Order: sequence, then C-alpha cells, then structure tokens
Amino acid sequence: MTMASPALVGRDAQLRSLIGTVTSPPAIAQVQGEAGIGKTSLVRAAIERTRDGERTVLLGHCRQIREPFPYGPVFDALRHIAAALPARDRLNPVTGALRGYLPELSGHLPPDPPPPLDDPRAERHRLFRAVHALLAAAGAVVLVVEDLHWADDGTRDLLRFLTDQPPEGLTLVVTFRREDLPVPGLPFGHAYRRPPGVVSEVISLTPLDVEGVGSLTGALLGRPALAAGFAAKLHERTAGVPFVIEEVVRSLLDDEGRLPEEPEVLDRMAVPLLLREAMAEQLTGLSPGALRTVRAAAVLGLPADEPLIASVSGESGLSEALKAGVLLEHGDGLYGFRHTLAQQAVYDTIPGPDRRLAHQRAMAALARLDPPPLVQLAHHAHRAGDFESWQRHGGAAADHAAALGDIPLAVELLEGLLADPKLPREARGPLALRLSRVAAIGLSHRRVVRILRHLLSDDFLSRRVRGEARLNLGVLLSNQAGAIAAGRQEILAALPDLDDNPGLAARGLALLAMPAWGGEPLSVHEEWMAGAEKLLAEGQDPELTAAVLANKVCLAMLVGAPDAFDQVATLPVNDPSTAVRRQVARGFSNLYDAAMALGHYEAAERFAGQSRRIAEETGALYPVFLVEMSSIRLDLLTGRWNGLRERALAAVEMTFEAPLLAVEARLALGVLALAGGEWEEAGEQLETAGVRDMDSGFLPVATAGSGWLVELHLTRGSLESALLEAELGMRRLRRKGVWVWGDQLVPAAVTALLRAGRQEEAAALVAEFAAGIEGRNAPSAHAGLHTARGALAADAGRFDESAACHARARGAYEAMPRPYGAARAAESEAGARLALGDRDSAADLVAEAGERYAALGATHDAARCRRLLREIGPDRGRAGTPRRGRKGEGGVLSPRESEVARLVALGRTNREIAEVLFLSPRTVDTHVARVLHKLGVRTRAEVRRLLPEPRPDDRPGPQVPVRGSGVV
Repeated sequence: MTMASPALVGRDAQLRSLIGTVTSPPAIAQVQGEAGIGKTSLVRAAIERTRDGERTVLLGHCRQIREPFPYGPVFDALRHIAAALPARDRLNPVTGALRGYLPELSGHLPPDPPPPLDDPRAERHRLFRAVHALLAAAGAVVLVVEDLHWADDGTRDLLRFLTDQPPEGLTLVVTFRREDLPVPGLPFGHAYRRPPGVVSEVISLTPLDVEGVGSLTGALLGRPALAAGFAAKLHERTAGVPFVIEEVVRSLLDDEGRLPEEPEVLDRMAVPLLLREAMAEQLTGLSPGALRTVRAAAVLGLPADEPLIASVSGESGLSEALKAGVLLEHGDGLYGFRHTLAQQAVYDTIPGPDRRLAHQRAMAALARLDPPPLVQLAHHAHRAGDFESWQRHGGAAADHAAALGDIPLAVELLEGLLADPKLPREARGPLALRLSRVAAIGLSHRRVVRILRHLLSDDFLSRRVRGEARLNLGVLLSNQAGAIAAGRQEILAALPDLDDNPGLAARGLALLAMPAWGGEPLSVHEEWMAGAEKLLAEGQDPELTAAVLANKVCLAMLVGAPDAFDQVATLPVNDPSTAVRRQVARGFSNLYDAAMALGHYEAAERFAGQSRRIAEETGALYPVFLVEMSSIRLDLLTGRWNGLRERALAAVEMTFEAPLLAVEARLALGVLALAGGEWEEAGEQLETAGVRDMDSGFLPVATAGSGWLVELHLTRGSLESALLEAELGMRRLRRKGVWVWGDQLVPAAVTALLRAGRQEEAAALVAEFAAGIEGRNAPSAHAGLHTARGALAADAGRFDESAACHARARGAYEAMPRPYGAARAAESEAGARLALGDRDSAADLVAEAGERYAALGATHDAARCRRLLREIGPDRGRAGTPRRGRKGEGGVLSPRESEVARLVALGRTNREIAEVLFLSPRTVDTHVARVLHKLGVRTRAEVRRLLPEPRPDDRPGPQVPVRGSGVV
C-alpha cells in the first residue's frame, strides 16, 4: 500500500485565516513554525482552495546554500508572471530594469531598459520600483516566498519595500522558522508596521495534539481512525511534528503497507523521536547503488539534475530512490529531498571519510559547469578539508558576490575564511583588507562593523593593511551607519598607519574636513583640509586632487566665504578624464547642499543641474540621487509643498538602516506639521531631524530643526522647554563656529529669551550673530539677523525700527525666494505697524501673509491671520479667507469644512481643532456636525476611514544613498 499525500489536519482555523488573507489583497501573511510543522502544506492548501483563475500564484524558495544572486527567490517566482502581464507598451518603463534579471520575460518587458546607474543604492531602488510596478501590472497576484529565514539581506529589503506599500492586487505570503531568523522575531530584518488599508496576519503553527496525531496518521494510511493508545505513543515519540510523524509512519510500514497497531513497536525503534532514525529505517531497503545516489544528493544539498548526482555517486540509482519516495522530483529536471530535515538526516548517516570523498567528487563535477557555482565550490572544498581550494573558491565567490551587489554574501564568505584557525597568517591581511573594501561599498553595516573591529583588535595585520582597513571602517561608520563621531575616530586612528600612502591619508583628511558633520570647531576642519592639500602635493593623483578640491570648494561655500563662488569656477568641469569629472559631479551635488544652507536657492538649482549633466555624461549617476534627496529640503524652503509630505515620508521609509540620512525629510515633515497645527507629529519629526545627536547630525539641518522646535514650544506655551532647546542648539552652533547656519535658530532663541524677560542675553546673542556672519555671503543668515533685530526693537518699544527690520527680512526672503519666511516676516511687520496705529498697512500685510499661507497649505498659519484680521476690523483685508462652497450641496465640503475634516481624521478633539484653526469651540462643533452630515457618516471614526492618510504612489521618492560628505 502506498501512503497518501500528507494531509492537512488540525489546521482549520489557520487555514481559514490564510484563505481570508489571500482573498483580501493588498495583504501580508506571515506563516511561522518549526521545521516540519506543516507551513508549506498549509500554504499549498490555501492556494488550492482559492485557485479560481483570477489569481496568479508565484512561488519562490530561499536556499540554505545559495549563489550570489540578490533577490533570487523573488526573481525565480517572477519568471512565471508572463501570462498575467498586459502588453508591454502598457507597462511602466521602469520595469525595463528587470530585463537582465528575467530573460524569460524579455518579450513581455519594455524593449529599452533604463540606462545603468553608477551607484548600487540607486540601482537597487530602481530595481525595487520595477518589481513593484510589475506586480501592480499583473493584477491579482499571490507571491509566496518559502523559508525566509535563509533569505539574503537583499531579498529581505525587497520584500520589506513591497510590504510598505504593496500593490493593490498583491498578497505576499512568507514562511519561516522564527528561531532561525538572523534577527529573532524580524522576518523582514526590520520591524513591520501594517500600512493603512493592508490586511496583515501572522499565523503560528504549533505541534499537533494526540487527537491531531491520530487524525493525521489515519489520513496518511487512508483509514478513518487510529487506535487511541497508538496515537498517544506516537505523539510522545514525535512531539506532534507532522513531518516527523510522516517519516516515522513510513519507516514502520511493512511490505504490504500496513502499520502495526501495538504501541510497543514504537518502543522497539532505536530513537523514533528523531527523524534521522526514521530516515535510517527508510534507507535500509535501498540497494547499495540507490543508497549511494541518495547520499550524493544529501552531500550536494540543493536539488540537482541526474548527471550531477550520478557524477558524485558514481551510480545510477535515481529511479529506485524516487520509487522508494526518498527523493522527489522538484521540477525543471532537478531531484532532491522532500524537506531539508530529510537531507540533513541522510547526510548525518554518511561516514566521515565517505563524506569527504563525496565532497571532493562534488567539487570536480561542479567545476566543470559553465559558469561554475563558486559558493557551492567553496562549500564543498570546506567540507572536503581542502583548505587551499576553499580559500581560492571562497575568495573568488566573495569577489563575484560583491560585483553583483550581494555584499552580505561576500561578507559571509570572507568572514568564514577569516574565522578558520588554519588560515595562514600571511593570508589574513589581504582577506581582512578585502573585507573592509567590500564593506565600504555595501549597505548592511552592523555585522561588518563588528567583524572589522574584531580584526583590527588583533596584531596580525601589517601596518599598511591595518591603516587602510581602519580607514574603510571609518568611511563605513560615517556613511552607511551614520555614526559620524565613531567614524571620525577610526579615520583619525588610521592616519598614523598611512604615512607611506599619502593618497589614502589625504582621502581620510578630506572627509574629516567637511564641517557640516562632527563636533569639532571650524578651525579644526580647516586644518584637516590644509593637511589633505599638503599630502596631495606628494601624491599627484588627478582624481584624488579633484576629489579634495571639490571638498575644499564645498567647505568654502558651507561657511559663506566671500570668494566661494570664485572657487567654484576652479573645478575642472571640462577635464578629459572621466574619473576626474565624476568627482566634479559629486562636488556640485555637495555644493547644492551648501548653497541651500545659505539661501542661495537659484545657485543651488544651478549646481544641481551641473551635477546631473556631468553625472549623465560620465555615467556616474550617484550624485543625481544625492540631489534628489536634498531637493526635499529645497522644495520646503522655496514653497513647493504640493506632494512634499508624501515624498518625505517615502524618503524616510527608504532610510530605515541609517535614519540620520533622512534628517532633511524629517525636517520637512516637522515644518509641514507645525504649519498645519499638528503639534505632536511636528515634535516627533523634528526630534528625529538630528537635533539630539551633537556629534553625528547634519548640522545645517539639525540647527534649523532646533529653531523650529523652539517655535513649537513657544506656540504651545512651554517657555521653559523653548529655552532649553534654544540653549542646546546655541551650544552646538557656538562650538562649531559656523554662524551662517543660524538663520532659523537665532531669531527663535531671541524670541524665547525676550519672553523670559532676559533682554540683555537676547541683545548679546543678536550682536554675536551679527559678528559671526559679518562679511559672509549668506542671504538667509542676514535675513535671520533682520528678524532677530526686529524682535529686539519691538520688545523695546521701537516699533518703527522693528517694522523696518521685518520689511528688510521680507524683501530678502522674497528675493531668494522663500515664501513661508516672507509670510512670517510680513506678519511680524504687521504687528509693528499695528502697534504704531497703522491698521490699514497692518491689515494689508496680514492679508498678504494669509494668502501665502493658504496657497502653501499652512492651515494653522492661515487661520491665525484670519483671526488677526477679524481683530483689526471687518473692513480691512481678506487674509487667505477660503472661498466658501455652496451650502446644501450634498457631500461637497467647503474649504473650511475640509480643514476640519482633515483634523478630525487625524484624531483631533473639537477643542484641539479650535486651537489649530483659531475658532471658538461652538463654531467647531457646528463644522464637525456639517462634516458628518455631508459625508453621510455618524462617527468621527468613520471620517477617519473615509479620509485615510495619503500614500505615496508606486514611485516612492528617491533612493537615499549615502550623503556625499567625503571623498568617494
């Protein structure tokens, strides 16, 4: 008698849950449980019960031994998506980026792939977008990824990208062993938070109880029931794990396929609890040739074709192994075990000498393939005890993996080699150096930092190797990890070991010289830059010279040097060397940041254009993505707020590994929330804009963030908190000594000091600020000085002087242009005019400010202006008053009602809404009632459902690469 296929027993609730998830896209299902517990069976059962022709099912598997093919499990699944795709002219052009990964779909994808990108981070982001767009085009798709605990980091990142904003028709199902995850409890490598509108289920499978064991065994044997005593004993011996139950039952069947009914038969088995004993029983009936075939398959580990298995075994016993059910056909002409547990159980039965010989034969057979699978060759060389071959294949596999962008696999291979005590001392240095170089271009940094620090703590490295490895560690910490302070310490520690390599030393000093990072005063940065230039005289490397020059020019621009723009003209824009011009492209992307920090917005746009042009000409598109990230802040400053929140949210999501890289996006989100009266969100976002990291924050942004936090505390009436925040920000600004970055912080700090009655300190701060920016080419800083002086004059009752100062600030902001700043300056000027009794001029200024606010979408600020106009007088000005919609038109909300509805959807109470919009609570009550009536709902929760949080589209903003702070 042949056993039936494994039955799904005792999983009714889990099956219903999974079916419900599969049929409710967009959805994410996580199926977890120990090996052999039935995860795959559950998923297959759910798919079979929902297979109606409307859904495309895609299956991908993660392997324990894998070649360097990032995102391989997903791409293996996508090979079968063709039938669900529309005509290729209807596909998003970005899907053309998949042509090189999915040759099977070449006739279905856009014929012209996008041009290659120079930066692997940019390439990765575009690839993720392409996968997202392809799945979206396919409609209803169930993507199953099995054994996620074995996935490479790239696959986890891709799946996390898909889970953040899944296509509308996608259901993602992943299976994994919780205990085998690289980060326990985090199958995607990072915390998963369910997006609004996405169904999410975590389904945990546990061992069967006695009744379940009896039902499963009966189903396997095709009989309705099993004796209670036998079921109890079987449960005791198998712990209720379905796969172990199946294997034990198989091993107990007699020649006629009957199972003994006496429980005592289980006691007579050697160790029936363990699968290896069950498998050993199953192997006893095989001929010697078939046994060698099965053992060869166990040594190979991965499903393999018949010729490869025969090369390792020296036999042709595959048919017998298949008939006995020990091996199965996996499709595509590949054969292997039903389960990894079975493969491991057989492998453990092979005597040590036989195992080594089998691994040697596997090496010989795999080496004949074209191309040879380097990771498998390294694995078999290691198991065969052939250290020389392991070192050769492992190193080649690491280089190949790094070239393909699979940095985690390259690191894993190099780490394995370095961890072997038999590695010759003279081989450790080159491998350690190779590891540091690979790590410096990768995205995953936590594990690598730990490895490199361990290697550098030993004394086996030569002085030169130690210096370069430590320098690479410093670059890794400063860039990928965002740990600027720790990175600087490593770079400084590396310099003494680089005496005989002035080029590398100059590279380190040039990175240190950028003043926007770190806690050192400006004078120290200038000393580092001078040291880099001095070393360059010895190096005579044109590319390195261009890199250091680009940093020198950027330093001048960052501090507002009067000759900064003259220095920009010295960059070798037309140099014949592609490598040199790539450094120029990087330099212009950094100049974009620097000019933005000083209020040179037109110049910033020009620098961005030059960076893009040179980058495209030289094929170095990495700077383009730096510019795209920084454009979030420029759009905030220049008033291009439409869609800005969604772009900023997407950028934050793309920087989960290094949150300090998202500080500009966080700043934008904080300011937008503050302008809309969303105090809690404003505080949360501004707190994460680098303001608390004194040594690693991007200081132009962190200083601005501190200024906005001061204003938030003042708005909420918390003067003490405002003073503490101002003190923190000013301490950092004074320590750095680059006062041109204080345009937002200093006026806010002055206001806080004046409200606290500390007029002398406020006046001293204004004088200090004026001295710090004197002679500096920094329009925004000088506009901030006018604002601070205007506040001082108003506090002293000198309203004519105050009005003039704020008018100068308003003119400066309009010239930049910086509309939000201009509107705020107009409001401040109106206050001074009102104090002088000039109500008409004040009303006009308030009306102008209110119109600017309304155009930007700054609802709280616009409401404040409307209230002020009401106080000035009914016949003066119309400050951003929204045009009223026609009443009584069904569900059409007026602009004011739309503002109220948005705040209701955010969970605000009527009192909080009144505070944000400067309305009376009774007026808000009326507006809320009208909103509920027009939307046809009864509760505020239903308003929240009808007005969900805005979501990014399928192009979720720029990939956020490492900021180009140093020499690349």
